Amino acid sequence: MAIVACAHYNKLTSIAFSTEWNRRAKAIMSGSAPSSDIPVAPAFTSHRYAVGDATIWAVFDGRNPIPLADGFVRNAPRADVSAALVAAGGDPDIVPITFTPIVIESGARRIVIDTGIGEANIEASGGKSGWFQTNLAAAGIDRREIDTVIISHFHGDHINGLLTRDGHRAFPNAAIHVPRVEWDFWMDDARMAAAPHDRAKAAFANARRVFDALNRQVTPFDWDDEVVPGVTAVGTPGHTPGHTSFRVTFGGEAVFVQSDVTNLPALFARHPHWQAIFDFDPEMAVTTRLRIYEMLAAEDIRVQGFHYPFPGLARIKKLADGFLAVPVDG
Repeated sequence: MAIVACAHYNKLTSIAFSTEWNRRAKAIMSGSAPSSDIPVAPAFTSHRYAVGDATIWAVFDGRNPIPLADGFVRNAPRADVSAALVAAGGDPDIVPITFTPIVIESGARRIVIDTGIGEANIEASGGKSGWFQTNLAAAGIDRREIDTVIISHFHGDHINGLLTRDGHRAFPNAAIHVPRVEWDFWMDDARMAAAPHDRAKAAFANARRVFDALNRQVTPFDWDDEVVPGVTAVGTPGHTPGHTSFRVTFGGEAVFVQSDVTNLPALFARHPHWQAIFDFDPEMAVTTRLRIYEMLAAEDIRVQGFHYPFPGLARIKKLADGFLAVPVDG
């Protein structure tokens, strides 16, 4: 099975918001990142590491560079955000965000956590994202053998991969588990009707589109539940109302799958009080981030970040004025 070595975290590449961030944010949250480019093969495929007696596959879904804009960080000037990007070895005008779902192999079980932006987005993004299914197959993993899909939250870049290009179930034999708080929020008709702007309306509509195509056949779970053996849900609200992370534990070892507690760590781990435009409740997101990153640093536990530079695996070091995500291979 193919394994592609990780890229270093200081080689920043990927996606952000431009002066037209309202349109771009709407596209990302609904899962259709716009581009006129011709699709090309992805730079990475997958990266494998062990957690006890389980195997974790970080499977590359893609990345989609978008120019930085005023307002990408709500409470920091654009110049400060650019300086942080440069300090991390990147381009001052590009916020690099990668999409990396994971697969857990434990005995006969095959568990997916988050599904990427969807293969229908390959053309829409000019080949920048939507490669999860392709790279899953390249890793030798048959999507029909996936028995469980666990979703962290309902933004399009996490749920659209539940469907194939033609709108059928991408994982036909899998039970789909979703956070109860998240489900109750996005499936609430009154909240959808009261959505304050186009980004939110698009996110509501997209969540309904995806789960209606699945006949809403999902199993809700609560925070602190062991969703399946070895995978425990951790409430991390703020990014969305029901945003959930997961502590994955096998054979006495663990990795913390943070989902979107931070977006790009060079910005939001290094400056944990910064508020990303993506976050539903930015103040709660900051409170959650500080709580989780204090824990990650104190426990020295590995963390898997969906939007970390590929393959998204790091350990967290506490600094005087924030945190540093130090990349590791396994």
